[in-house]
Amino acid sequence: MKKIHILPLALVMAFMCIASGCGQSKEVESDASESVSSISLLNIKSEVASQMEALAKQYEAETGIKVKVISVQSGVDAQATLKGYYLSDQMPDIIACESSGFGNWEGLLVDMSDQDWASRTDAAYIDSTYGTIGFPYTTEAIGLAYNADILSKAGVDPASITGPDSMKKAFETIDAQKDKLGLTAVIGYSAEPENLGWSAGNHITGAYIDSGLSRSDTTYIDLMSNGGGIDDTRFSHFAEMIGLFNQYSDPALLVNGTYDDQVAGFASGKYAFVTQGSWIGATLSASDAYAKAGSFQVGMAPYAFEDGMDTILTSAPNWWAVPKEGHVDAALAFLQWCSEDSGQKILVEQAGFASPFVDCKYVASDPFAPVIAGYISSGKTSSWHWMEMAEGLGQNGFSFVYQKYAKGDLDAAGFLREFKKVASDWYSKL
Repeated sequence: MKKIHILPLALVMAFMCIASGCGQSKEVESDASESVSSISLLNIKSEVASQMEALAKQYEAETGIKVKVISVQSGVDAQATLKGYYLSDQMPDIIACESSGFGNWEGLLVDMSDQDWASRTDAAYIDSTYGTIGFPYTTEAIGLAYNADILSKAGVDPASITGPDSMKKAFETIDAQKDKLGLTAVIGYSAEPENLGWSAGNHITGAYIDSGLSRSDTTYIDLMSNGGGIDDTRFSHFAEMIGLFNQYSDPALLVNGTYDDQVAGFASGKYAFVTQGSWIGATLSASDAYAKAGSFQVGMAPYAFEDGMDTILTSAPNWWAVPKEGHVDAALAFLQWCSEDSGQKILVEQAGFASPFVDCKYVASDPFAPVIAGYISSGKTSSWHWMEMAEGLGQNGFSFVYQKYAKGDLDAAGFLREFKKVASDWYSKL
């Protein structure tokens, strides 16, 4: 979905100049004819700055081309930083964008559809007008995460959770053994809107939008984008699943808990399931509570609120892109290398990323990495079209409807009515 961004006048004029060709592409023209000795890369994941430096050094060792890594510190507005680089004529050869950031660079990025790596992943950022403009270097997943040890002890096969009836049966089976298993609750689900609104409002709503669909299927986000439309039948089934979560979640977490409470409860073995994504894997690995709980194996079941839904939701949280006025050929060669053996080994084993490439042979030590890899390699993933919802709708709109449902102020039918009203009202103001 295109977003409108208010840019400084000087930047708007610079964009217009590039679009019309003035002063353009000295470096692009020389890229093919001159030997490029170095390129620059913007890294917006500061927690892996040293691993990115290792990636750059390995590339230089193999090709002789230096890669200057420019790391943006956590909390810094990366897009504002990029605009500053652009205006000062210091734009990196490879930039980083979250989905909302691509709108700042419309028409200025290279279409990479013809690159070899593009045929080996489902996680590229593809714009309907400009083509494949984002290279995925990691991927994250959204699904019903579970403690495999607890499910095994309870006699529940996670592969049996293929629809609403089997999900309900699994919850009832575990709940009946809750004391024996040492559980506080079957599931750690929270509908607290102030601090956790991004979780239910965005990620779990994403299950309604995409669960069970092919990655290119935009049926329900298109419906929502067209005035806030919601499919009554599909959402009614989704509402029944959320009602199940309300029933079997930890009461202390359901409407008042924090993210830390939710993850800590799962890490310590107090919840069989948790409604968080694969990003909690790093927290688990560093947690003493997780170690004391036996560093249990984790898994991820689909949010199967209708029979036959067998996908989890995966996407790159951000992408690398190549500006047209930089060292294009050299930048594209580096990205291709990153998708292959040497680059993947560092990105996966050292940076701990879950590879978005179907043929990657490396698996990170993160407990969720093999789970994601398995779904990707089997083609059982859906996309993250929740990122195309109207800005703020999930976190500041839908999240409060989830809370009302969790508190019992709404039944399933009321949850649908309220959800539709919030969506319609939100889009009517755009």
